[in-house]
Amino acid sequence: MKSATNSEVHDVIVVGCGPAGLGVSIVLRHAGIENFVVLDRDIVGASFAAWPAETRFITPSFPSNSIGMLDLNSIAIGVSPAYALEVEHPTGAEYAAHLQGVAQHFEIPVREHVDVKQIRKIEDEFRIETGEETLRAKHVIWAAGEFQYPRLNAFPGSEFCRHTATVPSYEGLEGDDFIVIGGYESGVDAAYHLSYRDKRVRLFDRGCPWKEESSDPSVALSTYSQERMREDWFEEHVELVPNTWVASVSKVDSGYEVKTKDGRTFQTPTQPLLAGGFEGSHKIVSNLFEHRDDGLPLLSEKDESTITSGMYLCGPTVRHDNLVFCFIYKYRQRFAVVAKAIATSLGLPAEDLESYRQWGMYLDDLSCCGEECETC
Repeated sequence: MKSATNSEVHDVIVVGCGPAGLGVSIVLRHAGIENFVVLDRDIVGASFAAWPAETRFITPSFPSNSIGMLDLNSIAIGVSPAYALEVEHPTGAEYAAHLQGVAQHFEIPVREHVDVKQIRKIEDEFRIETGEETLRAKHVIWAAGEFQYPRLNAFPGSEFCRHTATVPSYEGLEGDDFIVIGGYESGVDAAYHLSYRDKRVRLFDRGCPWKEESSDPSVALSTYSQERMREDWFEEHVELVPNTWVASVSKVDSGYEVKTKDGRTFQTPTQPLLAGGFEGSHKIVSNLFEHRDDGLPLLSEKDESTITSGMYLCGPTVRHDNLVFCFIYKYRQRFAVVAKAIATSLGLPAEDLESYRQWGMYLDDLSCCGEECETC
C-alpha cells in the first residue's frame, strides 16, 4: 500500500526523541522555530527504558544550576535529572521518565510510534517516508541514537552471543560461569552485576581500558566503573583478560567455545555476553552523508551533511576530527549550533541562543579543543 503525502511542509523534522532529539528540539523552540515535529518509532526515552534494569548512568547527576553549571545529564537549561529524580546515577527507566516529563514541560510536538523508513531530498524539500504517510520538511535533524542498533557481527560466531543491550535484567540470567566480550563500560557493568550475584566472570578485551591513562571517558573507563571494579565481590569473581582479540565463538556440546587470535580456547556452559558497542542509527540515512575513514558521517562545522544541505546530525555519533561527542554533556554543546544554522536558513535572528554560551551549550569554536579536552 502506497503511503499518502502530507501537504504540510514543516520547517524542521527531528527524528528520534531521546536526549539528543528532545534537547535540540527545545533549542529550536528558543530559536523561534515553531513549525517542527519530533518523530520516534517508539516512545520518548524508549532506548533508556530498554536498558538492563540494573544499569545506571556512569556520569553523575548533580543539581548545580544555581552556581551557573548544568547537571551533566541535563539536556536543557533549568532542568536537572538529579533534582527531578533525587538520584545521582539514574537507571535507564528513571531517565526515560525524566525525558517524558521534560517533553511535556516544554510542550514539544512529539509523534510517537512513527517509524521512519527512508528520507529523500527532492530539490529543496525532504520527503520522510514513514510507511503510513510521507512527511515533508525543509530541514531534517537525525537524532535517532545508538542503543537500539547493537553491533552483532564483530567476529565469526557473534550470533551465538547475547548482546548486553538485549538483557532486561542480569538477575534473570541463568548460569554461574560467564564470558563477557568487551571490557569497556557495558562489559564492566555486566561483570559487576553478575559478580555481585556470586557468578564467575571472565572479561575479555582486545585492549586494556581499565588501565588506559586518559581523563576522557570516551577513551578510558569512567571513575564510576573504576570504583565498582574495586568492590570485593568483583575482585573475587571477575578475571580480567586484557589485550585479547576474540577470533570466533562456536556452539559445542558442553556449551560454548571462545577462540582467541593468539590461539587460546576458552569454554563456558552459558551463552557469552557481547558488549561490543553499537552500529548506530546513522546507517539508515548513510546515503545522505559523506563518511569519514572510521565510517561515521562527515559533518560541516555546523553538523550539517557535506553533500545534502539541510540534513543535520545530533547525538553521540557526532565527530569532528579527533573530538568525540558520545556523552550527553558533550553532544548537548552542539544543540545551539544546529538550531542557529537552521534559524538563519529560515531568516530568524535567534538572538536568545546567545544565552546558551554561558551554560556550556553553544560550542561553535572547536579550535580550542584537543584530544584530551575536558569540555568536548
